[in-house]
Amino acid sequence: MMKIFNLLRVHQWVKNLFVFLPAFFSGRLLEVSFFTESLIAFFLFSFTASIIYIINDYKDIEKDKLHPVKKHRPLASGAISKQLALLLLIPFAAFVVIGAFYFLSIQAILVLVAYFLMNLAYTFYLKNIPIVDVTIIALGFVFRVLFGGFVAVILVSKWALLLTFSLALILALGKRRGELVLMPTNTRKALQGYTVEFLNIALTIAISITLVSYIMYSVSAEVIKNFGSDYLYVTTLFVLMGLLRYLQQSVVFNKTESPTKFLYKDHFVQLMVFLWIVSFFVIIYFK
Repeated sequence: MMKIFNLLRVHQWVKNLFVFLPAFFSGRLLEVSFFTESLIAFFLFSFTASIIYIINDYKDIEKDKLHPVKKHRPLASGAISKQLALLLLIPFAAFVVIGAFYFLSIQAILVLVAYFLMNLAYTFYLKNIPIVDVTIIALGFVFRVLFGGFVAVILVSKWALLLTFSLALILALGKRRGELVLMPTNTRKALQGYTVEFLNIALTIAISITLVSYIMYSVSAEVIKNFGSDYLYVTTLFVLMGLLRYLQQSVVFNKTESPTKFLYKDHFVQLMVFLWIVSFFVIIYFK
């Protein structure tokens, strides 16, 4: 069972928690109907992502065998056969298709299909193109938020989409920097289009955009009216400290080649995320 979980990359499902953001920020996450719809969205998106992971690992078996880390993946290591991996695609795909047509609106289905097709293109070609590769990773998080919004029938603001994209871009750039420093460049073709200096500059730009956008978001009249509070700016402290910590771990310690593992292990960032969530929860739900 653990081999199948590794094939599905269940540990990566944490990324799909972004589908809960529209319900959370609308102040309706604690309502049973909205939470249930967001939970359904989470599992449908997670299984869609897992299908893409299987296809990607199947395609890259020979390359992954030469990679110092990816060689331990179920298909590359031989823990799961190609035949079994293809066989597992059938129930997962059936779950997504049936669930999509039973639970989702046409808009949500279109977002899910767009995400799937974009990542297929990424798997077979676009991941080899520098800048395009990290842009697609960032857009994937935007699709998560849009999907969660359509499923819960909540309008997602432009601010939320901009902040999601810029934050995800930071994670993607940090990942590429870590790979460039710690891995041979032949393990990922796109790395040949990056240098550490370029990625340091790109990270600085992305972090600056994220921080400025967040400050503007927290003090905008529209957002203050929607939340009924002018204390949103206080949460900027946790955002700033979290971003600086990620930049430190990227530039000083080279520990962001896997953002997911980093977020699982870094207690400082976990604390900042927790305090940010708690502060927003208090502002939204305890007016």
